[in-house]
Amino acid sequence: MMEKELKTLIKSEDLFKKIENLADEINSYYEKHYGLGEELTLVCVLKGAVMFFTELSKYLKMPVRMEFVSLSSYGESEKSSGKVSALNLSLPPLENKNVLVVEDIMDTGLTLKFLLDFMKAKCKARDVKLACLCDKKCARKYDITPDFYAMDVDDKFIVGFGLDYNELYRNLPYIGYFE
Repeated sequence: MMEKELKTLIKSEDLFKKIENLADEINSYYEKHYGLGEELTLVCVLKGAVMFFTELSKYLKMPVRMEFVSLSSYGESEKSSGKVSALNLSLPPLENKNVLVVEDIMDTGLTLKFLLDFMKAKCKARDVKLACLCDKKCARKYDITPDFYAMDVDDKFIVGFGLDYNELYRNLPYIGYFE
């Protein structure tokens, strides 16, 4: 990818505004269903979602616990391998808790279907919702959609704000793509 030119898809200021708007939507949902005094456990899917996770959490109005899992279906490729590797699924007891899984991008849906099925079946959480920074509907192969998402993206390989190519470009404060 180094030989291709990196272009800006979403500028930093637009990205932060989208995340703040998404947090408003999430706050409204939880206020309506549980009240803002009810605790919410955020589960960050590492490594890609960490920047989105921390930015989103700043705007949430309810008490928040932060947990982290590590899954992968990409390895060093631009395309999903078709197999989920559960690198770390260590979580505290979540039975009867409200859980919001936070992911950087939903494309094929493979990784998130695996994780959401795990959360519902094994963790027995009361309410499991999914928030994604980017929804890449054009790549969807599994019948799953995010409950909350900040933006749609088309069929570009995007990097920045946690999204990577071969572990690089996560630190960009915007979302870019390679021309």
